[in-house]
Amino acid sequence: MESSADERWMQRALELAHHAASQGEVPVGAVVVLDGREIGSGFNAPISACDPTAHAEIRALRDAAARVGNYRLVGATLYVTLEPCTMCVGATVHSRVSRIVYGAVEPKGGAVQSIRATLDEPHFNWDVAVTGGVLAGQSGQLLSDFFAARREQKRRARQSPEA
Repeated sequence: MESSADERWMQRALELAHHAASQGEVPVGAVVVLDGREIGSGFNAPISACDPTAHAEIRALRDAAARVGNYRLVGATLYVTLEPCTMCVGATVHSRVSRIVYGAVEPKGGAVQSIRATLDEPHFNWDVAVTGGVLAGQSGQLLSDFFAARREQKRRARQSPEA
């Protein structure tokens, strides 16, 4: 049962990631779920917000905390299309989220398993369960397509005659 719910919520996060891509942002989406309902959502927006902390996870956690009126989100699950970075893992721990579910791994900056297993460090005062790889293919393909299109745009710009 958990995996079907995980896929459903990851689909919602993918919708948000598509929205980020449509805004020219790296396509990452996140949803915070508590007791089977969405309490927060976000998509990457550091470019449009001029905010280096405007990652999908941070925006979803902020939205959830505002909606429930508490920065502690005990019992909640954070669904995100890409393995969280160190900043986002830290925010998840501080918000007391109980579980992270992510899609694609992030080999350059992932802080759950890829470059560092941050949540396995013994000094944290909160345990967060992790499930990785949920709809990883779709999440990874969205990112690959986005960056391929961006590289193609740059290639065309280099080849076009200057006006």
